[in-house]
Amino acid sequence: MERHLSEQEIFRREALTQLRAMGIEPYPAAEYPVTHSAKALLDGFDQHPEDFQKVCVAGRLMARRIMGKASFAVIKDSSSRIQVYLNRDELCPGENKDFYNEVFKKLLDIGDFVGVEGYVFRTQTGEISIHATALTLLSKSLRPLPVVKTDADGAVHDAFADPELRYRQRYVDLVVNEGVKEVFIKRAKIVNTMRRVFDRAGYLEVETPILQPIPGGAAARPFSTHHNALDIPLYLRVANELYLKRLIVGGFDGVYEFAKDFRNEGMDRTHNPEFTVLEIYVAYKDYQWMMGFTEQMLEEVVREVNNGNPVVQAGEKSIDFSAPFARISILDAIEQHTGHVLRGKSEEEIRALAKELHIDVKPEMGTGKLIDEIFGEKCEHHYVQPTFITDYPVEMSPLCKRHRQDPTLTERFELFVNGKELANAYSELNDPIDQRGRFEEQLQLSAKGDDEAMFIDQDFLRALEYGMPPTSGMGMGMDRLTMLLTNQSSIQEVLFFPQMRPEKTE
Repeated sequence: MERHLSEQEIFRREALTQLRAMGIEPYPAAEYPVTHSAKALLDGFDQHPEDFQKVCVAGRLMARRIMGKASFAVIKDSSSRIQVYLNRDELCPGENKDFYNEVFKKLLDIGDFVGVEGYVFRTQTGEISIHATALTLLSKSLRPLPVVKTDADGAVHDAFADPELRYRQRYVDLVVNEGVKEVFIKRAKIVNTMRRVFDRAGYLEVETPILQPIPGGAAARPFSTHHNALDIPLYLRVANELYLKRLIVGGFDGVYEFAKDFRNEGMDRTHNPEFTVLEIYVAYKDYQWMMGFTEQMLEEVVREVNNGNPVVQAGEKSIDFSAPFARISILDAIEQHTGHVLRGKSEEEIRALAKELHIDVKPEMGTGKLIDEIFGEKCEHHYVQPTFITDYPVEMSPLCKRHRQDPTLTERFELFVNGKELANAYSELNDPIDQRGRFEEQLQLSAKGDDEAMFIDQDFLRALEYGMPPTSGMGMGMDRLTMLLTNQSSIQEVLFFPQMRPEKTE
C-alpha cells in the first residue's frame, strides 16, 4: 500500500532528485574525516585556540539563518550543538556559486547530516563557532523533524512530548528532546560501575541461556515458543538464577550476569515484559553478608553517577543511599503498619485478616501470596529511604534457605526504595531434599490455579545433589534502579525501545 506523503516529504524527495542531477550523491559511501566533537571544540577552544585552526565536525543540521551571501547554521553531533558561520565567497571561491546559492540555501533541510571543515573562532556576540571553508552533504533526511523551539523566557513551544510518539519513535525523541540521551548515558554508567565493583571483588561475568526448557528461578508467567528442529517447547527465561547456581556447583566462587528476562504479564509505569536484571551469586556467604555488600555497592554507584553525592531526588523526595540501610523483618513491618501479628497464624486466619483489611484475595492464593498482598497494600509505600525487609515466611521463598533460628522463616531480604522493591536476595537453599519438597509445594499451588507457580527443574535438583556450597545470591532490577537515579517515574523513560501496542495504520 502506497504511503501518503506530506508536502514537506514531497519537497525533500524533489530536492533529492535535483541533488543527484547536479552530481551530488545524497548518501556518499566514503569515510568523512571527523577530527573533533562539538563538545571538544566548545570546551577546549579558550584554553588552546591554536589547536583548532583546522577541524572537521559532522552532525545533523538543526537550524539555519540565511542572510544573503552569509549565513549561520547549527549542527548537532552526539556530544553537543555548535554554531557554524558560512560565507558564500569563501565556501565557493571563483565564479560558480551554485553550491551555496542552490544546494545550501534551497536543497538542504533541517535534519540532514552534513560535514563541516573550517576553523574555530568567537563571533562578535562571543559564541564559539566554526568558520566553514567546506560543507559536505553526508545523508539526506526525507522526513522533517519536529521543530521544538525555546523562547527567550525559556518556554518550550511545539514540544515533541506525546509519550506514544516519543517511545515509538525514540530515534526522533533522542534528536529533538534535550536530556533524553543523558538518561541512557547515566544508565550505562550505573552498569559499568556495578561491573567494576564485581570485577574488583574477583567475580566472573557470565552468560546463561535465554531459551530454557524449564522457566525456573522466579514465580512468573513465561512466554513460550517451539523449537522446530528438536520438536520441543521452550520458554523465554523468567530468571537466570538456576543456571548461575549450577556454575557455583561447578566450582566458581562468584558469578554475575546482567540478563534480559521476560515475563508474560501486564504493563504499567514500573513493568515491561522485557526487562534487565542483575543477578550475582557468591559462595561461602549468607544473606547478612549480601546486605552489607549490596548497600556498599549501591552507595558507590550513586556517588559515581551523582557527582559524589549519595542523595538523589525522586520527585519531591530526597533519598539517601549512604550505608548502612535500615533493616526490619516482613512480619514486624506488617505488625507495625497494621497492628496485626501474623506469626503462628494459619492460612485461613491470614486470608480472613486480608479481607478485613479490604485486600482483594483469590482462592488460589496460599499463605505466601496472602502475606505478600498484605505487605504490598499496607506497608511497602512507607519505605522511601533504602530499607532491607527481611526474614520472609517459607511459603514465599521456594529457593531460599530456612532461617537458622526459626524454620518457618527464610534467610531472605528485599530492598525497598521509594516504596518499590529494588532487589531480592537469599541465603540460597542448597539442601536438595528440602528443595525438592519446596518445588512439589509449588506444583500444588499450580494445581490450585496459580499460573505463576514454579516448575520442577529436575536437572537443577540433580546439580544440587552433587553439592553446592553455602551461597548467597542477589537480584536487582536495573530498570528500576535507573528510574531512581535519573528521577524518572515511568520505566518507559529508561528503556530505549519499550514494548508498545501495535501501531495503528490508515
